[in-house]
Amino acid sequence: MISVVSTVESVPRGTGTPVPSLYQRIRKVFTRDLLVTLALGQVLSLLICAIGLTSKYLADDFHANTPVFQSFLNYILLFLVYTTTLAVRQGEENLLAILKQRWWNYMILGLIDIEANYLVLKAYQYTTLSSVQLLDCFVIPVALLLSWFFLLVRYKAVHFVGTGLCLLGIGCMVGADVLLGRQQGLGEQKLFGDLLVLGGATLYGISNVCEEFIVKNLSRVEFLGMMGLFGSFFSGIQLAIMEHKELLKVPWDWQIGLFYVGFSAFMFSLYSFMPVVMKRTSATSVSLSLLTADLYSLFCGLFLFHYKFSGLYLLSFFIIVLGLVLYSSSSTYVAQDPRVYKQFRNTCSQQANNRPPLSPGVLEPSVTYTSLGPEAEDELPVRVA
Repeated sequence: MISVVSTVESVPRGTGTPVPSLYQRIRKVFTRDLLVTLALGQVLSLLICAIGLTSKYLADDFHANTPVFQSFLNYILLFLVYTTTLAVRQGEENLLAILKQRWWNYMILGLIDIEANYLVLKAYQYTTLSSVQLLDCFVIPVALLLSWFFLLVRYKAVHFVGTGLCLLGIGCMVGADVLLGRQQGLGEQKLFGDLLVLGGATLYGISNVCEEFIVKNLSRVEFLGMMGLFGSFFSGIQLAIMEHKELLKVPWDWQIGLFYVGFSAFMFSLYSFMPVVMKRTSATSVSLSLLTADLYSLFCGLFLFHYKFSGLYLLSFFIIVLGLVLYSSSSTYVAQDPRVYKQFRNTCSQQANNRPPLSPGVLEPSVTYTSLGPEAEDELPVRVA
């Protein structure tokens, strides 16, 4: 039998691995995947900023307080594009096949998504803008907990540090709002408005985690198609009950129609693009990325609405971006569910025990190992039965 002997030579002193430079360390952290992830998240934030600006113009300049109608337009677009796509598909991806299997799941998810949008928009009538910005961050711990218990996602210390920095950045932004006196929307029932924000943030967290599960395990088109189907149905009912009088008060002209079209386009783009980012990252990462949307709105407000500027806005932006970098610099992992492992192990052992015996004339499979030799003709095959 031919054996192979390997020797290890001692490395001379002073010839070890060189210490990486600062540029190499930065390049190791800011990888291409990290930069793409950050960029995708900021695209979502810019879309939300555009949605907020069009909503503000509709409410302040045209006195059109129609949040349900605006959401209804978005769900109609989702229905026309994605639900009809499911309708023409064949097999298990067909609309009827999906409804037979999971109709009640998407019905509940559609209601959650509708009411999350409605509660947060309604809260602006009762509480302050600062309270909405601060309490809306409650979506982050909700997404963390739901991902931990239901998606079995496990986080590292760097993820919690990054999350804390993002929340600290939001605190700086709210502090700047308080110092500058930006307390629009203060009403007599502030506690009621705060509860509305917390309720909406909780529903947003549930919706985002469910969306992550669907787009990673089923299909993006399926999720959007079902949202278009049930969202347009239930928001249409809510619109007929709660906002039909508000629609009659809207001073319709080409300008307000253009703002409604712009709002619907931005909202449709957000819904269509978010599953793409969600599949690449996670619900928690997307929620953290969306924290910069309020800052983009403030920066736009400096030019459009003549807001007062504060250096805390820039500080909060850099703190949030730093938190996003820390959170995205390390990947999470999924814990193995012991029930799944046990079921897999039992299935494998059962298949091994139930394997039919081989007939007498059939040889069992064998594995041939070849030892290392200097020449091909010197190889000595060893057959293991």
